Amino acid sequence: MALTDTFSNLSILIRWLHVIAGITWIGMLYFFNFVNVPLQGALDDAAKKAVNPNLMPRALWWFRWGAMITFLAGVALFTLTYAYTPGQGFGMNQNFKDAMTGHLTSRAHWILMGMVFGTIMWFNVWGIIWPAQKKLLSGKAGDQAAALRKRALFTSRVNTFLSGPMLFGMLSPAHYGASNGVTILTAILISLATIWLAIKTSFNVGKSV
Repeated sequence: MALTDTFSNLSILIRWLHVIAGITWIGMLYFFNFVNVPLQGALDDAAKKAVNPNLMPRALWWFRWGAMITFLAGVALFTLTYAYTPGQGFGMNQNFKDAMTGHLTSRAHWILMGMVFGTIMWFNVWGIIWPAQKKLLSGKAGDQAAALRKRALFTSRVNTFLSGPMLFGMLSPAHYGASNGVTILTAILISLATIWLAIKTSFNVGKSV
């Protein structure tokens, strides 16, 4: 029998939106870093002029709006999960703060870690990467083109590394729960090492079949 209360149905719909938008955002981020960066290095100027005007505007549209919807849905989902109690109203609930001690729960530690990394990534997309790419795509970059490309690539790389611990923080509240300084540091280090390995591997994938 399906749940009939508004809160449960709204929660699952927002969670679904958060996840599907996040898949779009992070999928495009990984496409840029694991596929497109090595590809661009292999293309000559003529090939770039033929490919990029058709590829980049479309890819960047899904990339930036995936980021925006993920961020907004994430804020709404955090509010419903940690800052609202049905029948009582808004305010940090037992998922976020232990009622006996007043301390943050392990779930709160993980989700806050994920939110910090996710917010930095969202800002990097809308505050640095997209403004730089917008100038490059419009042909208005002029003498700044090389610097803008370097800035966008560096920030995109930063986001790729941040995505590892961000995802750890998002998944752990529901699927792991326990936390301490060592656990969180270990999760971050494992995530960063995995992304580093993926970036290194991306330059060799496809060279031989």
